[in-house]
Amino acid sequence: MHRVYPFTAIVGQERMKRSLILNAIDPQIGGVLIRGERGTAKSTTARGLAALLPEIEVVEGCRFGCDPNQPAYLCTECQERLEREGRLPVTRRKISFVDLPVSATEDRVVGTLDIEQAIKKGERHFEPGVLAAANRGMLYVDEINLLDDHVVDLLLDSAAMGVNVVEREGISFQHPARFILVGTMNPEEGDLRPQLLDRFAHAVDIEGIPDARSRVEIVRRRLAFDQDPQGFYEQWREEEEKLSQEIEQARARLPLVRYTDKDLYVIANLTAAFEVDGHRADIVILKTALANAAFEGRLEITERDILIGAELALPHRMKRQPFEEGVLRPRQLREKLDQARAQAEAAYQEDQEGVSEYQLQDVKKKPMIR
Repeated sequence: MHRVYPFTAIVGQERMKRSLILNAIDPQIGGVLIRGERGTAKSTTARGLAALLPEIEVVEGCRFGCDPNQPAYLCTECQERLEREGRLPVTRRKISFVDLPVSATEDRVVGTLDIEQAIKKGERHFEPGVLAAANRGMLYVDEINLLDDHVVDLLLDSAAMGVNVVEREGISFQHPARFILVGTMNPEEGDLRPQLLDRFAHAVDIEGIPDARSRVEIVRRRLAFDQDPQGFYEQWREEEEKLSQEIEQARARLPLVRYTDKDLYVIANLTAAFEVDGHRADIVILKTALANAAFEGRLEITERDILIGAELALPHRMKRQPFEEGVLRPRQLREKLDQARAQAEAAYQEDQEGVSEYQLQDVKKKPMIR
C-alpha cells in the first residue's frame, strides 16, 4: 500500500519543488529551508520527494547505509570489515526519510559511545543516532526555528562536512553523514539566527495559493488520496517514475556539466551587487546552476541556471532594514543580472589581458634554450 502523497500531484509551489529536486540531484548543495504558513504542503512535498527517489546501493548489513563505491567515506565498521574480508557485500534499498523531533538532544542526534563497555571489555560500542539513520537519505526537521541552536549547529556542520565524528574519553567513532537537509518553519513563531540562516544553501518562502481553481484542485486531489491512497498513486505512477528517472539521469550527468570563467564573474558580480556577506552564496549559486543544467539535460550552464540559483540562494542572505521584507523580485534580479553580465565581460577581458601580460613577462625572463 502506497501511503505517501505523490510528489508530482502537488499543485503549484514550483520553487519549493525545484529546490528539493536540485538538492536530491546534488546533496552537497547544502539543503533547503522552507518558510511558510501552516497548511502549505511543506512536509507533504518533502515526504513525496523522498518516496520517489531512485534506490541506492549500500553495503549489506551496514547500520549506516555506506556507499560501497565510495571507500573514502566508509564508516569505521565497514573500513575494518573491508580490511578483514577484502570486499564488501552490496545490496539495494530505498533512501531513508528521517523526521527529527523538536525535543531532540545532542546524543539523540549524533549517537553515543558506551564508555562502560570500553573500559570493562576494551570493546567499542556505538549506538547510532539520527545522523546515522539519515545518511544518504533525507533528514526532515519541522519547526527548525524551535530547535535548540546547538543542535541546529550540529546538523548544519554534519551536512557541510558529510561525516559525523563522536569522541568520548579518548575513544572515537565516525560514519558518513551525507544527507538532504530539509528544514521547515512558520515565521510567525520566530526566526532563525542570521548565522544559522546563512548556513542553509536555499531558502524558499511559500504561502497559500490564492487562485480559486487551484485551491479546488488541491481539495479534490487530497480527498481522492484519503479515500483510496493506492488508487490515487496509480493515477500518478507514470509521472512519479518519469521524475525518478530524470533525477537519476541528472545525477549521472552532473559531473559532466561545465561552466566558464565568465559564469564565475557573473555570479561574483551578482552577489556583490546584493551586498551579500561572505562567499557561501557564490558557491551555492554555482552548485545549483550545475544541478539545474543537469536536470534540464544540458552540459553547460546558462543565465537561466544562474537565475534559478540566485532565486534560491540570495533571499535569506540579502541585507535588509528592520521590518523590511527579504523578498527578491524577479525584475530586480534580472536587472542586477544584466549589470553583472556587463561587469563580468569587462572584468574577464581585463583578467585575460593581465594573464597574457604576465605570461609575456615570464617568457622574457626565461633564458633561450639552444
